[in-house]
Amino acid sequence: HSGYIGGLKEVQYKTLMATRPELAMELAVKGMLPHNKIGDKSITRLHVYAGAEHKQQAQQPVPYTVD
Repeated sequence: HSGYIGGLKEVQYKTLMATRPELAMELAVKGMLPHNKIGDKSITRLHVYAGAEHKQQAQQPVPYTVD
């Protein structure tokens, strides 16, 4: 935190899950990846959707529930 106003953005988990649950999952996965070029490349291949509808119709992903 730099100490300047607006330098740190915090959002509660329950608020994030209510508004953008796909972002919560992306941030969780990004935190588990290595923090280098390989991690940056890997996160670009991650596709997370909030509902059952998705753009990868050729794929048959399995739904995963988060409690």
